[in-house]
Amino acid sequence: MIQGSVVNAAAIVAGTAVGLLLRKGIQERYQQTVLAGVAMSVGLIGVTMALKTQNILLVIVSMVLGGLVGEFLDIDARLEKMGAWLTQRLGAQYGNVGQGFVTASLVFCIGAMAVVGSIQDGMTDDAATLYAKATLDGIASAVFASSMGAGVALSAVPVLLYQGGISLAAAAFGATLPTAAVTEMSAVGGLLIVGISMRMMNLGDIRIANLLPAVFVAPLLVLFWPA
Repeated sequence: MIQGSVVNAAAIVAGTAVGLLLRKGIQERYQQTVLAGVAMSVGLIGVTMALKTQNILLVIVSMVLGGLVGEFLDIDARLEKMGAWLTQRLGAQYGNVGQGFVTASLVFCIGAMAVVGSIQDGMTDDAATLYAKATLDGIASAVFASSMGAGVALSAVPVLLYQGGISLAAAAFGATLPTAAVTEMSAVGGLLIVGISMRMMNLGDIRIANLLPAVFVAPLLVLFWPA
């Protein structure tokens, strides 16, 4: 029931390995240009997702409430500390391990494919959506690793735990998300991905991780939002 998540994690590791091989033959200025291109592409993905919303007010409220929860928990600081610890432990020869880990983890875990695909895998043993996501993530990790280093491979761990946990919960409770909930979750996730893109391009010190709870606030609000 979690085979899709396992394949997804393996694809990230494999993609990172390919990216590291490419990295050795690419000069730093080329890596910076490629990273900027990737950042803009990530932003486009986020905008596309965000525009699918059917209730912009619900998205705004989700972001506000999620941000309050995230700031209280200070998720961003915890992730940054973990990233700094990883960079210190593994050394600079592997690139900015913390940046690669945090950025890739956020990109790969945010989005409707991660949630919907994991639910399908858990309830029906149909991992087709996660296999498709694994292909996309494998390609993305190769590009990320070519500019950010080996830390990208470590994002396979939160991806496996996050998606695998959703699959196990879906198998245990047999619950499904309404279409509207998935739509608004995807829209909120899209906004967060735009924020990730801005951070990758150094356009602002946005504490994206502290807004992560908004992704889970959105489907809850859908259930109680007046029609």
